[in-house]
Amino acid sequence: MKRWWILALFALAPALAQVNVTFWHSMDGPAGEAIDRFAERFNAAQSDYRVVPRYVGDYREAETKLIAALRTGSAPVLYQAEIAFFPRLVAEGTVQPLDAFTGSLDPEFVADFFEAPWNYGVVDGVRYGLPFNTSTPVLFYNADALRTLRLPVPGDWKTFEDDALKLTTRRSKGFIAILDSWIFEAMVTSRGGSLVTADGRPNFASPEAVDALAMLRRLVDKKAAIPRNLAEAQFAQLDFVRTKGMMVFASIANWPAAEKYSFAFELGVAPVPREPGGKVPMGGAELVVLKGASAEEARGAFAFWKFLMQPENLVEWIHASYYVPLRRSVLPLLEDFYAENPYRKVAFEQIARAVPRPRVPQFAVWRDYLDEALEKALKGRTDPRQALEEAQKKALEVR
Repeated sequence: MKRWWILALFALAPALAQVNVTFWHSMDGPAGEAIDRFAERFNAAQSDYRVVPRYVGDYREAETKLIAALRTGSAPVLYQAEIAFFPRLVAEGTVQPLDAFTGSLDPEFVADFFEAPWNYGVVDGVRYGLPFNTSTPVLFYNADALRTLRLPVPGDWKTFEDDALKLTTRRSKGFIAILDSWIFEAMVTSRGGSLVTADGRPNFASPEAVDALAMLRRLVDKKAAIPRNLAEAQFAQLDFVRTKGMMVFASIANWPAAEKYSFAFELGVAPVPREPGGKVPMGGAELVVLKGASAEEARGAFAFWKFLMQPENLVEWIHASYYVPLRRSVLPLLEDFYAENPYRKVAFEQIARAVPRPRVPQFAVWRDYLDEALEKALKGRTDPRQALEEAQKKALEVR
């Protein structure tokens, strides 16, 4: 009998030694379901670690929950940090350096990553982030409406404004303006500008920013645009699906969620209009390991990330989320997916013109002032330049 208990304890030992890796993320819908599947398969494939994923709201909601958890010592091991929030976490010493793990990677594996998403996780020569989901903003448009009026898909901002005006009728607006700092940033960088100066100061009242907001204000004044703030994102989606608005900017990753609706028109997807030399801001998030994680928990988090980066898993991830491929070797595996609907490749093709979001820790706070400025100018009556100058003043006061 005694020997039976000893054998039972030995049998239970691996399960008792298993390390839990809590993972907070902001992916719902098909992308969130894919994360659950990945965790289940990873957990079944080995016995050292158990990844426990948890959806904690969109990026902004997740940030609020993480800050609260850090204060109470209840933060997760692994966290999906939106790339504008990521520099703040690094600056505050909240995340662990990961060079000890990435330094052991096969050089061929590292070289297979596209440079923009791979390099973003390095701050001052130290790696703190691991690439996971990368996107670019795109223009979703009602292809039937443009075709009926024989309008070109806008490639520059003058054409975009002209199209928005011509698409406007008594029952429909040409454009749905999402009042979000990232979408507005795309309108600025695509004009050749930047929301932050080279020395890391806010640049909200730059000529390019004023020009972009003035254009939006003209469309609102001419009743050719519906302004929607972030809290009204669901309404914006419905406006587009129900043809109350004919064009809207969003992340390519919004496409799978939109597909739950039945479109009564052909959905078109195009690059962000831009001027010569213009760029688009890269979007998405980095996976980070929080400071309080043990060495074994950090090792488990890294093992899970490597599992996610396997080509077959990346293909499944892209099918579910429409995010941009991270590795070159995955492209041949996506040929059928992109051939089925060539619009799906638009975000990936923009990566060559993508620039990182501002790598300034304070930008995670500054962007809130920018969102306020957009709302004041487009849902209120504040002059665009004045609204941006007020946001600039508030940002300069942040320490």
